[in-house]
Amino acid sequence: MLPGEDRAARRVLLVCLAAGATTLLDQAVLNIAVPSMRHSLGAGAADVQWIVAGYSLAFGLALVPGGSLGDLHGRKWLFLVGVAVFLLAGVAAATGRGPGTLIAARLVQGAAAGVVNAQVIGTIQDVFHGSDRGRALGLYALTGGVAAALGPPLGGALVAGLGPEAGWRYCLLLSSPCAILTLVLAARWLPAPRRTARDSRLDLLGLALACGCTLTLMVPFIRTPDSGVATLLWAAGVAVLACTFVLHQRLRVRGDRLPLIHPALVSSRPYMLGTAVAMAQFGSSIAASLLLTVFLQDGLGLSALLTAAISLPAAIAMGVSSALAWRLVRRIGPRTVTVGLALGVCATLGGAVAALLAPPGALPVLLAVTQLLSGAAGGLSVSPNQTQVLQHAPAEAAGVGGGILQMAQRIAAAVCLSAVSAVYLHSASGSSGDSGPRAAYALASCVCAGLLAAALVLARLRGAAAAPRSPRPEFPTPRSSRHDRHRDERSPQER
Repeated sequence: MLPGEDRAARRVLLVCLAAGATTLLDQAVLNIAVPSMRHSLGAGAADVQWIVAGYSLAFGLALVPGGSLGDLHGRKWLFLVGVAVFLLAGVAAATGRGPGTLIAARLVQGAAAGVVNAQVIGTIQDVFHGSDRGRALGLYALTGGVAAALGPPLGGALVAGLGPEAGWRYCLLLSSPCAILTLVLAARWLPAPRRTARDSRLDLLGLALACGCTLTLMVPFIRTPDSGVATLLWAAGVAVLACTFVLHQRLRVRGDRLPLIHPALVSSRPYMLGTAVAMAQFGSSIAASLLLTVFLQDGLGLSALLTAAISLPAAIAMGVSSALAWRLVRRIGPRTVTVGLALGVCATLGGAVAALLAPPGALPVLLAVTQLLSGAAGGLSVSPNQTQVLQHAPAEAAGVGGGILQMAQRIAAAVCLSAVSAVYLHSASGSSGDSGPRAAYALASCVCAGLLAAALVLARLRGAAAAPRSPRPEFPTPRSSRHDRHRDERSPQER
């Protein structure tokens, strides 16, 4: 049964889940159609990089501004406009005749998806409280994770059934019916807009610095710089913008003005460590999914349909384990995340070993088994970790806190996609024979396992940081209430 005190709250949650599934399915379904899309459009390597990574780039850039605007001016109209723009941009991308049109449409669609998802997390924080909030956030993370896992199987089925030319276009249109349904339900069921932030002045300079820093960090991973000097210049630009942003935020706090990133978020070690866990886990899973697709189709020469069949167990396992994860959370608490991450490390390393040692006929079956374990691991770690992270975001910064979490995940996805794919391509091109792609896949899988291992260490550190602290209240307690409670706790003689 869905969480919520009444029917209206459960309807709001259904709208939020539909939005999360729509925007995350759209990105995941395209990966498996990249080879046919590249051939159909005659796109070059740089064009493909922008088509694949441009969505994440725009998604990440729009999250924090979208969360801030939602906190300041209400979420419903931003949600509706975001879904409508997402739908129109998706149609433009599917009907595009050249790489330029497709790149521009994907950038607009990613920005719209970022605005929508910032409102989703903020709305859940506004409507749900206590244990219901945790369950609602868990269902949102579950829906997005399952949608992302279902993307490759659905994309493979479309490409195999409709052919390479039409298949990739229908992959881009797959989310359109979901977007239309989400738009209709949101107009009817979302609560009226209301402002949750106390300060009505938007930190425009902070927004510009945050967007500039994110763009400067992500672009070199989308298109590799031509020389080492260019790489150093990009790194220096990131450092200068980041330092300027930090200084600007501190000056606003000292001037008693609301900064872009709420001070409570930065000062909370559990929030920051949990965000780092989410970055490593999300980046590893996204990179591993694309890596598997490239290896199966280009390395082993398998069809899109068989590739989809091998990816399908991950989606099924993630759905089942996510539904059962909260029973494990009630028994062992935050350690559920570490269990999931440890299982993910073992599954990823198992895939690497299978690629090196398994006979050709058994390799697809073994990879499907490792995908099953990886999906189960994701279900145990994604939802509980996100819920734990957002528990430390104050109510007046709900949209920004959720936006920062997702923005960090998108940055990690861009970096990991570029790094892991570069490891695979470089290793595969430097080897000869059938063993070349296998060794390259094993090496790149070890990189993904290393990211999950880093997330495991960070999760343990987060647990140690959060253990000594008592649970945070859902809303700040007024001083008078704290005084009255202290007065009531005195003995009758003291009164």
